[in-house]
Formats: sequence, C-alpha cells, structure tokens
Amino acid sequence: MLLVGIDWAEEAHAACLLDPGGRVVRRLGVAHSRAGLGALHAAIAAAESEPGAVLVALERAHGLLVGSLLEAGYVVYALNPKSVDRYRARERTSGAKTDPADAELLARVLLTDRDRHRPLLADSAAAQEVRSLARDDERAARDQRRLLNRLRQDLLDVFPQALAALPELDAPTALAFLARWPSADEAKRAGADELAAVFRAQHHGWPDRAAARVRAALDAPALAAPAHLARAKAGTVRLLAEQLLLLHRQRAAWEARLRELLAGPEGHPDGEVLLSLPGLDARLAARVLGEVGDRRERFPTPSALQCYAGTAPVTRASGKARVVSSRLACNRALRQACLQWAFCSLSRSAWARAFYDQQRGGGKPHFKALRALANRWLEVLHALLRTGRVYDEAVHQANRTKPVRPAA
Repeated sequence: MLLVGIDWAEEAHAACLLDPGGRVVRRLGVAHSRAGLGALHAAIAAAESEPGAVLVALERAHGLLVGSLLEAGYVVYALNPKSVDRYRARERTSGAKTDPADAELLARVLLTDRDRHRPLLADSAAAQEVRSLARDDERAARDQRRLLNRLRQDLLDVFPQALAALPELDAPTALAFLARWPSADEAKRAGADELAAVFRAQHHGWPDRAAARVRAALDAPALAAPAHLARAKAGTVRLLAEQLLLLHRQRAAWEARLRELLAGPEGHPDGEVLLSLPGLDARLAARVLGEVGDRRERFPTPSALQCYAGTAPVTRASGKARVVSSRLACNRALRQACLQWAFCSLSRSAWARAFYDQQRGGGKPHFKALRALANRWLEVLHALLRTGRVYDEAVHQANRTKPVRPAA
C-alpha cells in the first residue's frame, strides 16, 4: 500500500509518498501538465505496482488532476479544506505552512484517520455531463438576472418608453428590439414595417399588433433624457440586450440537451424518476441529479443524502444546553436546488402543501418550513432511486397513513 498526499495548485502541485509505516518514500513537485502528471504516475508506479493499493488525498473533488488520478485506478479521497486546517493546527501549533508540508500532512491523514473519510466515487459519463450543464445553466441564470436588472435601470434613466412598450423585458422580442434600437430617437425613426419585421423574426405571435403598441408608446408624452446622455447610454443598452439574447439562446440549447439526457431514448435511468416528482422540471431535475450523482453506495441511507444536501439539522448539546441549527458543511448547490424544488412543489403536491402548512402552523418561519419540506422530499427521492419507481402521490399518501406493525 502507498499513501500519497497532493497539495493542489494551478501551475504546480506538491506531492508526498508515504509507506504504510509512515516513512517518507519520496517528495516531488508536479507540473500541472501532461508531462508532469505522467511523472507523478511513474513515481507512484515505482513505489507501488498495484493501482488499487494507492490511496491519494487532496483537497479537491473535481478537475483534470482528480480525473487523471481516478482514471489511473487509484483510491482518491477529497478532504474538506476545513478538516485539513484542523489537522494542520494539531500537527503544527506555530501556524507554519508550506506546500510540501501540506502534501505530507494529507498523506498522514490517510495513515491515521482513513476510516473517517470516504473515497471519491466517479459518476457515469451521463451524470457528469448533466452536472456540468446544470451548473453552467444555473450560473447563466444568475447572470441573466444581474444583466436584466442593469438593463432595466439604464432604460429608466434614458429610455423609459421601452418599459411601457415592452412589458416582458426578458423576452427575445424585446431584447432584439433594444439591440436594434437602443435609444428613443433611433426607435422613433423606424417605420412600422421595420418594427413588425423585428418581431416577426423572433417568431412573435402578433408582430403587427406588437409594432403598433411600440409605436403608441414612443409617440406618447414621456420624460426624456438629454440627447448627449441618451447617446452615451445607447451602446450600453445594445450591449446588455445582445448579451441577454446570447444567454437566452445558449440556455435554450442547454435545456434541450438536458431534456435529452433525462427523458430522451438514451436518457439517464434516473431521469424518469426525477421528472415524476412534483416541482422538478428539466432544469431543476438536472441540478438535483447532477449533484446527487448515480453512485448509490455514496448515500447508503436517506440521512446520508440529507446531510450531504444540508437539509438535515445539526444538534449541539453540552450539559443542559441544546441548540438545533441548520447545517453549513454541505453541498450548497444541492441545498439551493432542493429548497427551490420544495418551493415549486407547494403548488403541485397536496401532500407538500399540507406538510408546509403544518410546519408554519407549528411556529416555524417560511425558510425553516421549506427546509423541512426539502428534507422530506430527499427521503422520498432516496427511496425512489433505490427501487427505481416513479413518484405517485396516492401511493405516497397511503404509505404515510399506513399503520406501523408492532415488532414480533
């Protein structure tokens, strides 16, 4: 057996190899390149010929380095940086820190406390693609909201007629209009046919009617910004509109791909289960699947999944003091997705609505009641993924009301 600690960096990594007795076999610096990783694998092979007997610890769970280690067949442990910091304080009370010393520390964590940590389990290629697309889509959604708020504020300052003419500012038709005519003066010079053509190009249902509404808004009396400020802001308005159009097209392409991965003929086996749950559309189901993954052994119990998602509470008790609080150490992307799932399920599941109302009636505020509902949904999800069944509200309600048989 060989224990390997790697202190990750962008350009070069520090590595330390230990034998089972804790003796340092070798220290080396590894460039973050194909040649550098090849040298690392060669050094490991020289010390241990069986890849399955090589245990590697580092503070990352994703990336090209982690992928290379998993592909080589090593047992990889992604340690929480906060936990590693506690080990460092135990080993070096002076606070000293160097990359080679941290690499040795990571290897020694496996030497002394390996049973307290779980190795990484690589998901299937489909699950990895779902996770990557879902994370990018969620980040793009945040960018959309930020850019849309900026666009609205700029229009209030120099082109308020656009807000009256285009009530759905995030629609592609409105964004295409602003990309073409980013100021009131430019829009007023456009003819009715030009206006209708822009709406028609975006497949608007009533392009002539939309053009007439825009013309009426432009001709109505309104506050006007000074000409020099309107000219100065026109470029910004056009830029924001084009950015939002590009984000809209890319997110639509991502959503189509996610639907293929979840519900297509060659979709992920868990896709049907997730899409059957109230409150989960393609995007939100992909976020949940991507973070949960498809390695069942990662979460042997519902509690393990709930703790990973951060919906299970944490109890701190000492003497007569007892405090129950929310869990901070968790997969925050999964927690946020589950909270959104719980909120969306309120209008789609009678059971979810009743459970939420019961929590609120017991004195819990909105967020705590929502987190409690998300915690229950994860329990349901764990059972469905284990059995491969789709969700059925009637079956769920019957199971909840079924009397518990006494133990024999």
